[in-house]
Amino acid sequence: MLAIVIVGHVDHGKSTLIGRLLYETGSLPDGKFDEILASSKRRGVPIEWSFVLDALQAERDQAITIDTTRVWFRHDGRRYAIIDAPGHRQFIANMLSGAAEADAAILLVDVTEGVSEQTRRHAYLLGLLGIEQVVVAINKMDAADYDRKAYKRVAAEIRAHLAELGITPAAIVPISAREGDSLIARSPRMPWYTGATIVEMLAGFTPAAPRTDAPLRLRVQDVYRFGTRRIIAGRIEAGRLAQGDVIAVAPAGTTARVASIERWPEPGPPVALAGESIGFTLETPVYVDRGDLITHVGEAPARAPAFDVALFWLAEEPPVPGERLRVQFGPTEARVSLEAITRVIDTRSLETTAAASQYTVLEARLRSTALLALDTRETGSARCVILRGSEVVAGGTVRAIVDETRSSNLTPHAHLVSRDERAERRGHRGAVLWMTGLSGSGKSTLAMALERRLFERGMNVYVLDGDNIRAGINRDLGFSPDDRTENIRRVGEVAALFADAGIITIAAFISPLARDRQTAREAAGEAFHEIALSADLAACEARDVKGLYARARRGEIAEFTGISAPYEAPEHPDLLLDTGTDSFETNLERLVEYTLAQTALPIRR
Repeated sequence: MLAIVIVGHVDHGKSTLIGRLLYETGSLPDGKFDEILASSKRRGVPIEWSFVLDALQAERDQAITIDTTRVWFRHDGRRYAIIDAPGHRQFIANMLSGAAEADAAILLVDVTEGVSEQTRRHAYLLGLLGIEQVVVAINKMDAADYDRKAYKRVAAEIRAHLAELGITPAAIVPISAREGDSLIARSPRMPWYTGATIVEMLAGFTPAAPRTDAPLRLRVQDVYRFGTRRIIAGRIEAGRLAQGDVIAVAPAGTTARVASIERWPEPGPPVALAGESIGFTLETPVYVDRGDLITHVGEAPARAPAFDVALFWLAEEPPVPGERLRVQFGPTEARVSLEAITRVIDTRSLETTAAASQYTVLEARLRSTALLALDTRETGSARCVILRGSEVVAGGTVRAIVDETRSSNLTPHAHLVSRDERAERRGHRGAVLWMTGLSGSGKSTLAMALERRLFERGMNVYVLDGDNIRAGINRDLGFSPDDRTENIRRVGEVAALFADAGIITIAAFISPLARDRQTAREAAGEAFHEIALSADLAACEARDVKGLYARARRGEIAEFTGISAPYEAPEHPDLLLDTGTDSFETNLERLVEYTLAQTALPIRR
């Protein structure tokens, strides 16, 4: 099947073209032609082929297409999916989403109006989205008395404009969508045109081949739980996935082995290829969430917070450097800031302009609050959507990933006081004691008691917990999954600096995800100690003096760990405390003993 988007200025005849194509290929449902005839007669207009598609009453009354419409037809044994994209400037976001799914395009131009402002914008979008198979249809030749000179004038104009965009049309076909000229067969009313018809051109186009030999790319659409089974679902954009493969979850970097490939309604082979929508399970329970990118180990995309984009700006209010936005790559979503606008292009004149405005193209740099798994057009799917609040304000592609590892203005200075010297002065080594467990497991209570006991011994110690962090350095973060990950990342970096300064740093955080705790471990290195507090859910709920669990069970608190969000208990913690059955005093003594042993200076002989 070939997916084709038909684009063009409003009233240039897109819906008419599709309706007539369905009629000419015998693809109209039974009785549909009579319905169109009756509907046109009631409105006192000639037969209106666009009524085939314009199902919304608002579209029929206003004679415009509001939403993208998909229809299918067959001809000479081949199946086609046609996407009718709205041409009106108010609905250009819908046109953008429709064009993003197409293998090829028909760019429609009214011979009586020539290349309009909207035609130029639509042509630019085709280039921006990388659609290379394009046929131009010069429509309404009946209104120009099938004049060859009129056709040649408009054909030259559109060919020159497309050349500036780097697009070479496969053909420029003179047609009359209303009368059916040059759609299926050459028209006797245009003997001067001896080229291919529209359907002949479509027959020569090829659908995008599944990229089965490319590196694996699967963005997670959702995770479904059936009892103890967790089935990860998504569409394979590139590559292949098989039972037994070792995959990596980006951007976290965790790895696991595929236990099974799941298909519905019947099971299938243990290998899935590009283009398939599948589910799969893992042998080990690593955390995977909607929007994560699944790859094979060693084939992961770049992980970076900053990237360069080319964006078609849709909103009336222009972009402002520094403003906070959201970016979506399919189901993946992240918060970004518009760090800089490097160039603005007027899509009518294709010239650089001074200020960004609606329907201009921006070359810009975006920066996320977290690392993102990013591909460019050369390495994978690069199309993205930009939102301001809930409004789609832009669409475009990733042009480049900013590599800040080799080119940076940051030059850390070496301390003139060594870590060993700090330890000698204080009488102990610095450390990060990372206490993780469910809400109510006793993290903060034990952390504060440990701080007091160590302080009384003359040790340099400090507690980092959610309240003192959220009230200060992380007060700009909310409680979305991305913000929670960023919260733990920042805490890990701060704790690592404290430990490097010789301070025993007690970090008391639920930190439910293994990947986030691993990030904190990587920041602190050998100074990091993971301390797991084990208490079952019933015990934690019984201690819940704030009533948070009860509110979560009533649905008043979303994504509450242990109720509506997962907790990944450490598999091999450095210290395990059973706070569900052992007494507070027992656990505190174990904690003090462990800390003293891990931070003691080596005995000199």
